[in-house]
Order: sequence, then C-alpha cells, then structure tokens
Amino acid sequence: MSEQPVPEVSVVIPSCGRVDLLDRCLDAIMRQTLEGRRVEVIVVDDNPRHNTRQLVAVWRASAGERGPDLKYLPNNGPGGPAAVRNLGWRSARAPIVAFTEDDTVPSPSWLKHGLDAFTDNVDAVSGRVEMPPTGALTDYQREARRLEQAEFAIANCFCRKSILEKLGGFDERFHAGWPEDFHFRLINMHATIASTQHALVVRPLRPAAWGSSVWQLKNLIFDALLFKTHPQLYRQKIRATPAWDHYATVAALATCAAGIGAGSTAVVLPSAATWTVMTVLLCRKRLRGTSRSPSHVAEMIVTSALIPPAAVFWRLAGAIRFRVRFT
Repeated sequence: MSEQPVPEVSVVIPSCGRVDLLDRCLDAIMRQTLEGRRVEVIVVDDNPRHNTRQLVAVWRASAGERGPDLKYLPNNGPGGPAAVRNLGWRSARAPIVAFTEDDTVPSPSWLKHGLDAFTDNVDAVSGRVEMPPTGALTDYQREARRLEQAEFAIANCFCRKSILEKLGGFDERFHAGWPEDFHFRLINMHATIASTQHALVVRPLRPAAWGSSVWQLKNLIFDALLFKTHPQLYRQKIRATPAWDHYATVAALATCAAGIGAGSTAVVLPSAATWTVMTVLLCRKRLRGTSRSPSHVAEMIVTSALIPPAAVFWRLAGAIRFRVRFT
C-alpha cells in the first residue's frame, strides 16, 4: 500500500458537544476550493461524546478518498480551549496549522487564501472574521462583534507548526482561551505575522442567556494573568489605564453602605447620588445603538448595577490568584 501523502494544511477544530454547529462547520470545510487531499481536518472533542465521534465518522465516509482526511481526537486530559488546541496541533501532520471554531462557517476559499498569504518569511497569518447582525443587536452581541476588528483572532488564524513548537503551543493556564496571549507571544518572539482579508470565516451571532454580561465577567481573572505575562502589550492593546470608572462606582456604593450603617445622611446622600449617576451613565452607554425591547432594557438596568462590583471582584481575584498588582 502507498503511504498517505502529507497534507499542506491541518485544520484544528475544538468542539464541546455542539454537534449541530460542528456539522455546519464541517459542511463548510468540505466545500473548500482547495483540493481535498491537501487538507487534514482534526476535530478535538473537549467533552468526548459518542454523537460527536459519529458525526465525524459520517463526514469522513462522505469525503471518500478525494476529500480531506478527517480525524477525531477525544480530549481525556485537562480541559479548556488552550489544552484542546494543543492536542490538535501536536497531532497535525501538515507544516501549516489552521485554527477555527466549531461555530464558524469558513468561506469556500478560506484555506486557499490562508495558504496563499504565506511567503518564505511569514510565520503566521491572521484572517478576517465576520459576525453579521440579524435584527436589533443586544449589548452582548455588540460586544461580541468587536472580534471583527480584532488584530488577531484564533477563530481564523494560520501558523507554521515549527513556530507552534518553539512557542510550546497555547498557554493552558488561560482556561478561557485568551487569544491575546498567543498573539502577544508571537510578537515577543518577533514572528512575522501577515494578514489577509480574503481568508474569511463567518461567525453567526447567537443569542445569550439573560444577564450573561455579568457571569462572563469571571473571565477577567485571566486579564490579570495576561497583564502579568505581557504588561506593556496589555496596556498598548487591551486597556491603557485601569478601570477607574468601575472602582469609583464601587467606592461610591461602599461609602453609601458605610453611611447607612453609621446613620449619616451627609455621607449617604452624595455617595448614593454619585453611584446612581454613574450607573445610569453606564446603562445609557450600553443601550446606545442596541435593542430597546422591554426585556433588553430591563436587563441593561439590572446588569449595569451589578457589573462594576462584579468586575472589581474578579479583577482583584485575578490579582490575588496570579500575585500581580493588577487593577
């Protein structure tokens, strides 16, 4: 029997039980204009389930000998996006590894344009992510669409496997993914990063649970780790100054509570007025240009009161956990 030819690109797709989204993504991968034999597709399951394995088997059978080489890898070790991606690229056979997510829809020419952007001196390529709106946006969806302006997105990037080996892959301390760390480490190693608007993936916006903007703030813990590992790049590209507005809001709330405890009207009234004004300003800012449905307006009112104390709590929790002066 002849040996299987080495593919030109390995596509790593992390998945975690979202079979319907993965099916849509694999359908787009199978429609690539790049010849199938030049492509290896590795689906890494972070929550090994029989239905995900079965889906990959179905697509493998339909691809046949002329289609991409599909592989299913269950992740039986530590979980999280970084660990899953590491498992995927380390098993890749191609010299270039492409990363996307199971909820994306790569354009037919995605892989072709991604590979075309590599010249002899290029180490990594960043593609374009589109998140088209459907109807009135919620505040959560508007924030999610910031990915369209991201300088580097793991949902659409290509990297030489040799560079991944030098970097040691993704930092698994970032349990929530944190693509900025990978990008910053590429910058620090003076890797040459090209970008192409032609390598496109679409990431349809999905609705989020009511109040998700609050519970997602727990990921701010990893902002502290990002700041600890890349302080200058963090200030240059993420946040130039501490979140003084949140700290001022929390200080006003704490002062008001202390005034109530002391029975001091002179303390309660100005601190309560300050907290109210800052909360209203935050709510107005989040409502600007977004849906005005009664449910969304109510969500903005409630969560705008909860966001500053929750954000301060998780930032301080991150500073303590990673032992860094981070505000």
